[in-house]
Amino acid sequence: MVTGRPLLDSEDIMKSIQFDVKVPQFLALKVFGSLSKRAYYSGPLSTVRMVDLPEPSLPSTDWVKIKVSRCGICTSDISTILLRNSPAWTPYTSFPAVPGHEIGGTIVEAGAGVENLHAGDLVAVCPVLNCATRGIEPACDACQKGLSSCENFAEGKLPPGQAIDLCTSTLGGYSEYIVAHKSQVFKIPAGWSAQDAALVEPFSIALEAVLSNLPQQGEQVLVIGGGVIGTMIVQAIRALDIPCEITVAVSSSFTGELARKAGADHTISGKNILQQASQITGGRCYTPLLGPAAMMGGFNRVYDCFSTSRSVSLAMRAARTGGVISLVGISGQLKFDPTMMWLKLISLKGSLYYGLHEWEGKRRHVFEITIDLVSKGKVKFTDIVTHTFRLDEYRKMIKININKGRYGAIKTMFVYD
Repeated sequence: MVTGRPLLDSEDIMKSIQFDVKVPQFLALKVFGSLSKRAYYSGPLSTVRMVDLPEPSLPSTDWVKIKVSRCGICTSDISTILLRNSPAWTPYTSFPAVPGHEIGGTIVEAGAGVENLHAGDLVAVCPVLNCATRGIEPACDACQKGLSSCENFAEGKLPPGQAIDLCTSTLGGYSEYIVAHKSQVFKIPAGWSAQDAALVEPFSIALEAVLSNLPQQGEQVLVIGGGVIGTMIVQAIRALDIPCEITVAVSSSFTGELARKAGADHTISGKNILQQASQITGGRCYTPLLGPAAMMGGFNRVYDCFSTSRSVSLAMRAARTGGVISLVGISGQLKFDPTMMWLKLISLKGSLYYGLHEWEGKRRHVFEITIDLVSKGKVKFTDIVTHTFRLDEYRKMIKININKGRYGAIKTMFVYD
C-alpha cells in the first residue's frame, strides 16, 4: 500500500481547504464543540483550514487533471468537519485530506492512455476510489458485479480512502485542481453549465437509492427528509415514470414546498406524523403500553435520508409488512427497537455511492443515467443552488450549512471562476 502524497509533486501552488484531526484534538472538540460548533471550523482546534498545496500531477497515463469550476457542499462534508461520523469509517480513510466530491470542472490535461476525453471538456467526477482507480486486478467481486461499494477501499496503489476527498494522496473539490482516473470522469453534453455538472453527483446518489430499491406500479412510497437528496429522490422516481404515490416527511413548510415542487403527492410533518401517514395509505395505527405508535399497512418503500435512530424507528413503524427501507443518509451509531422489523418482515438495506444498472438495454453507470435523464428533460436542476462561496469564505459556508433553515439554504457551492 502506498503512503504519503505521491500525486502532489508539482512546483505550482494552489489554494485548498484541508481537513485533519488527531486524537487529542478529537477529544478536546467533543468538549468545546458541545458549547459552540464554531470550535470545529474556527480557532486552534479547527478541523479545517486553508492551505497552499502543490498542484497535482498525473499519477499515470490513465488519469486526467481537472480545473474545478464548481464544487457542491454535501451534508456528509459538514458531518466530517463536525466529527459526527462513526469511527467505523476510519480504516477506509486517510488524513489530512481535501473535502468535496460534488465536482464540475474542465479537463486541462489528459494522459496518453485516456480515450474520448480531452483538454477543454466539461466533466462530472465520480469520486469513488474503487479497484480500477487503485490498479487492482482482477477487480473485487463487488466491482465485477457493478455494485456501488468496493471491497478494496484500503488496498492497492493508493492509501485508504473510499473517495478522492477521504484519501490523503488525492484531492477533493475544495481545491482549485484535482486529478481523476479515466473511469471516474464523465463528459458533460454541450450547453450544460459547470453548476449542472456538479449536480450530477448528488442526483446520482438519489437515483442509486431509487434504482437499488425500485418502487413498483401502485405502491406507496415514503421519503424521510425534504432536503436536497430527499427532493432528488422524488425527482428520480418521477423521471423514471413510475406510477406510485409519494409522501415526504418534512421538517418545515419550506422543505415541504420543495418536495411538492419535485413531484411529491403528499407532505407530512409534526408530532402526529404516523396518523397523517395512515390517512394517506389506509394503514391502521396501534399504540403500545409504552413507546410510540406503529402502523400496520403503510408504505412499501421507505427512503431514509437521515438514517438516525429516530428516523429509522419512524421508517420501521411506517413500513408495511414486507416493506423495504433504504438508509440513504450517513450517520453515527444507531439505537432503536427492532421489533417492527421482525413483526413486519421488513428489509433494511444500505444505499451508498453509485453502481451499474441496466438502462435501455445496456449496463450503465448511474452517472450516465443521470446525464441521460437531464439531457432528455426528465430532470431539471433549476432553483436548487441558493448560496455560492469563494474558497476563502469556507467558514461562512459551514455556518450557513449548519443553519440551513435560518438562511433558507438548499444546495450551496464553492465557485472558482
